[in-house]
Amino acid sequence: MNSDNTYIDNFFDYLINERKMATNTINAYHHDITEFEIYVKDNGISSVIQANTTAILEYLHNLRQNGSSAAKVSRIMSALKTFYKFLVQRGVIFKDPMYGIHGLKSERKLPSALAEFQIQILLDMPKGNGQKAVRDRAILETLYATGMKMSNLINLRTSDVNAKIGYIYCKSDKARDRIIPVYAYARDCLAEYLEVRKTFPDSDKTDILFLNLEGKQLSRQGVWKMIKYYYSKSGLSGDITPSMLRHSFAMHLLENGVDLKSLQEMLGHNDIETTRIYEFALKNKIRKEYMNAHPRAKHSKQTN
Repeated sequence: MNSDNTYIDNFFDYLINERKMATNTINAYHHDITEFEIYVKDNGISSVIQANTTAILEYLHNLRQNGSSAAKVSRIMSALKTFYKFLVQRGVIFKDPMYGIHGLKSERKLPSALAEFQIQILLDMPKGNGQKAVRDRAILETLYATGMKMSNLINLRTSDVNAKIGYIYCKSDKARDRIIPVYAYARDCLAEYLEVRKTFPDSDKTDILFLNLEGKQLSRQGVWKMIKYYYSKSGLSGDITPSMLRHSFAMHLLENGVDLKSLQEMLGHNDIETTRIYEFALKNKIRKEYMNAHPRAKHSKQTN
């Protein structure tokens, strides 16, 4: 089996003889790929050939965290894109780990999630047995139980819910249709809402699951307004975003051992690389917790 040095040497022969790149660019690429090779081996990856998208994202994130300029990171991304494209073309690897990694201008922000105790507080906010409280409780539990987007939630039909067995059929225009299991308490909240829903005006004239108090389809803005209301009343600090319950669903499942492929299915992602952003976010969270908690993490070597 060829070593990394062989692949890298072949790559630079290609840049010189076939691509005919400028000497300065080749020197910069050589430096960037050598530095990345050192990084992956220092982090327990045997070879740059074995580096996956998550490892590359972590590397780029660490560069930014450590003060590298946007221009430098963009150049490194260009070097890695060219390198891995070369490896794919030569049949050394079959999947490009740089696929889906975009430039800094379109770089995806890491998803923000609530802690489990914060979710518990938020989901317990709707009180009582009135129409609104029962509906809102069912909505919050459904969002956290399934990780579905608000656009999917507001378009659910009553026939999409099987409260007895405990699953929801989620249709999507862009992602894959999927059947998502729901935990017992969410199932009970949905069953309670389905009974209360019968008392909403004109509820027998539509099969839309979640209705406003006038008996019409609840809008995305209506759901978002409801979530912001309960969050503001909860006493929790910080901001909440429309996608935070979905992000919390994904992060908490990963933290508790769900594999990435299963999470991809539940979120409806067409490409598992889209799901990897949560894996990266979880590793970043663990690193931050370590740096904040370890008694020696902030200790710097003193010079005499």
